[in-house]
Amino acid sequence: MPLETDSQDDSADLPYETDPNGPLDIHRRDVRTGEVGRTFDSGEGRVFPCESCGADLEFHIGEQSLKCPYCGHVKEIEKSGDEVLGEQDFHAMLEQLRQWREEARNRKVDQDPSLAATEETHRELRCESCGGNVEFYGTLTSTLCPYCASPVQLENAHKCEEHRIPVDGVLPFQIDKDDARRNLQQWVRSRWFAPNRFSREGADGRFNGIYLSYYTFDSMTFTAYAGQRGEHYYVTVGDGKNRRTERRTRWYPASGTFQRFFDDVLVLANTGLRRDYMLALEPWPLLKVMPFNQQMLAGLMARTYDIELDACFKEGRDRIDAAILSEVHQRIGGDTQMVSSVKSQYDAITYKHLLLPVWLLAYRFNGKTFQVFINAATGEVQGERPYSVWKIMFAVILGLAAAAGIYAATQQ
Repeated sequence: MPLETDSQDDSADLPYETDPNGPLDIHRRDVRTGEVGRTFDSGEGRVFPCESCGADLEFHIGEQSLKCPYCGHVKEIEKSGDEVLGEQDFHAMLEQLRQWREEARNRKVDQDPSLAATEETHRELRCESCGGNVEFYGTLTSTLCPYCASPVQLENAHKCEEHRIPVDGVLPFQIDKDDARRNLQQWVRSRWFAPNRFSREGADGRFNGIYLSYYTFDSMTFTAYAGQRGEHYYVTVGDGKNRRTERRTRWYPASGTFQRFFDDVLVLANTGLRRDYMLALEPWPLLKVMPFNQQMLAGLMARTYDIELDACFKEGRDRIDAAILSEVHQRIGGDTQMVSSVKSQYDAITYKHLLLPVWLLAYRFNGKTFQVFINAATGEVQGERPYSVWKIMFAVILGLAAAAGIYAATQQ
């Protein structure tokens, strides 16, 4: 059980209700927000105490509820009947962000600006359980105390704080650590060109569960395109030994317009991660996303966004443009296409700010560090792996031998 420390009771300063049937100062509800939990360090931190023994509750993946790791007490996550996961107006939020930045520029700061910048990227809280200091760097907002492993969260870090976009929804962890490890073992065994020792020993390392920030974008698009449709035909040319069949193409003009609605185009809003691997973790079961509840973060790490909303939409628009171009090719039809122009208009743009679950693992092999990412909702595994030079060389030689055999057969 986490160590107990003497601390000054701040219940007189904060609007709390105390449960008369529970242990003293253990179960308190913030009447301003309606959330069960306890804030500390001037309201900057939050924990969720166990009503039975007083230890800090953690989100239990298997039961999809809060559970005490010491006495086993289970507490259902409270849900409000009026919670709705809705779309947010993209342009309205951009205007709000612009106003926030303008207010920040006009605000007179009494302290050194360099200290203010440091405060945004580094925060330090006192752990409620053991009294140790817990440091939060960058966009990390939920973690475990390094001294007693108690979950600690930044208060309101994912809500409508000044100059920050609030989180709309969260996809709870569906794959627990044991299932993630089994999926990782299968992934290791399926790496054909990995060294034999890697296949035997596997990727050994510590799993870290973390919620990453994503944006989803919706938009109705209107596209006008122009190009040419190519249709192949074949002619016979030459005489004697030079007689052969050649393929030629007739070209016809093609143009048109169409509308297409794009729903939940997903974009990662965090930096420091291999984006190709994160894209390969898709698709995500977004129908299981629930309205944001801070209790789902208990005992797990979480980050808020690093990349601004407009920059994320630019990446999302690139994905939309690629899908539109593919549809233009289909609409032109024929055997081949030449596209001369594509002009798209985006209307009714909305977004959602989501937290999606990922298991992260870093392991070492032959003195080198590799990273693996596991979709904690589907179990999909993507990541770095070592390669066997000898296996690759053998495969190349085998391929060359096969090609030589085929060429010899055709010559005969």
